[in-house]
Amino acid sequence: MKKLPIGIQTFSELVDPVENNVYVDKTDIILNLIKNGKYYFLSRPRRFGKSVLLSTLDEIFSANQVLFKDLAIEHQWNWEVAYPVIRLSFGGGEFRTEALFDEVIRLNLLRNQKKLDIYCDKELSPGACFRELIISAYEHYQQKVVILIDEYDKPIIDVITDKELARFNRDKLKGLYGVMKDLDEYIKFVMITGVSKFAKLNLFSGLNNLEDITLDKRYSTLCGYTHSQVNEVFAEHLKGVDMEKLKRWYNGYNYFGEPVYNPFDILLFISKDKEYRNYWWSTGNPSFLIDKLKEQNYYLPELQNFIADDMLLESFDVDYIDLIALLWQTGYLTFAEKMTKRDQLVYRLKVPNREVQASLNGLFIDYLTNHKHQKMSQQDQLYDALEADNLEGFKQALSGLFASIPYHNYANNIIANYEGYYASVVYTYLASLGVPMVAEDTTNKGRIDLTLLMPNKIIIVEFKVDVKAGESMAIEQIKSKQYAEKYTLKKEPIYLLGIHFDSNDKNITAFEWEKYSA
Repeated sequence: MKKLPIGIQTFSELVDPVENNVYVDKTDIILNLIKNGKYYFLSRPRRFGKSVLLSTLDEIFSANQVLFKDLAIEHQWNWEVAYPVIRLSFGGGEFRTEALFDEVIRLNLLRNQKKLDIYCDKELSPGACFRELIISAYEHYQQKVVILIDEYDKPIIDVITDKELARFNRDKLKGLYGVMKDLDEYIKFVMITGVSKFAKLNLFSGLNNLEDITLDKRYSTLCGYTHSQVNEVFAEHLKGVDMEKLKRWYNGYNYFGEPVYNPFDILLFISKDKEYRNYWWSTGNPSFLIDKLKEQNYYLPELQNFIADDMLLESFDVDYIDLIALLWQTGYLTFAEKMTKRDQLVYRLKVPNREVQASLNGLFIDYLTNHKHQKMSQQDQLYDALEADNLEGFKQALSGLFASIPYHNYANNIIANYEGYYASVVYTYLASLGVPMVAEDTTNKGRIDLTLLMPNKIIIVEFKVDVKAGESMAIEQIKSKQYAEKYTLKKEPIYLLGIHFDSNDKNITAFEWEKYSA
């Protein structure tokens, strides 16, 4: 049985026949990439295989043919020509002072000088040394230079909460990357990868020919595993696994081609006795999401069906980072579909899979309720009540949940600036259970606040806060707007559920439910 290449980011080790690692061949897509352009930018979430991609490109341009035996590119590439390759990586190192950042750059440049046997004058600045390295490599090897930059944005991301330092690091990188803009005659190929998409104008000044392939269908599976690849390449490791369940848990990242898995999830799932856990989520530190939520106060149920345009999704710079853009770029949201409205391209977003849905909403629960310790027992009560059609028990579980929120010391500070607080609490708890749901569910008569798509029933939910005299009750609104009609063709029982909250009592004041009959 082949070994799992957990933590391996070096292509030569990945395909070493002695190591006998599982390898998913991407060289056909890489060949297409090389043939069709020269300057590329690619953004993908962490742990998606970006470093392996750059290592593969390095070996291709270095003409190490022996590494590509039996791979798609083997007989389609001219292995007689080798190009000098410069690789910069900001994946490691400290960036919180100018001296530490300078040391990371210096070591990067020194490593490339040793590899190419070309040395800069020690008195040169990092930018001048980079420039000298490109020109000298071209002259020495009589071939144009390949430049590969990994985690280009990490020196900014690591200090993003310190705006002054983040600006300083951004400007330092801008100066370094800007070296390439006047050296086109010396350059064969450039690939820049990272997690975020900082505004190109600010960071890649002058590189107007840098092609962003983040949402290019041709390269949608350049990083990550497709379901068919997992089925084929990992078949011996996944015997007995429910592949549809695996897909629900870990697949779903959509870049407008075939959806993909994060490779890290698949490798860890297999290595950890095929237990369904939040493997990718646990490698990150998403507390910065809460900092952004505090600043921007999005209504959380909207995140599941949020409509965004290119301008919003690229609203990512040191001075302003939109929460939606942040969630998408870091992998907590992905695309459900692409649409055209008023001749403008827009996207509907969604949470990619069960792992992210449960983990992200668990994080939001902590923020909204401070229920770090009670959370699991309350989740169990809600799920058990729903599964058993015990809506009275569901009401009691919700009432107990709200009664246990420490409003005096905690939640009042959030509610004061947070419209839709009560609905958001219910939504995040249910979403954290992994219950299939549609928030802000559109019908031809209006929007359903929340639809729960349980295995054997459908529950249509409407929320109201501080109902005034003469205002219709929540369940009356569901009936008058005929929300249930959207789901009658499913031939499953449909329940109508209206929940009323009182902001003074800070709890449920009315809980009405009934079974729908046409």
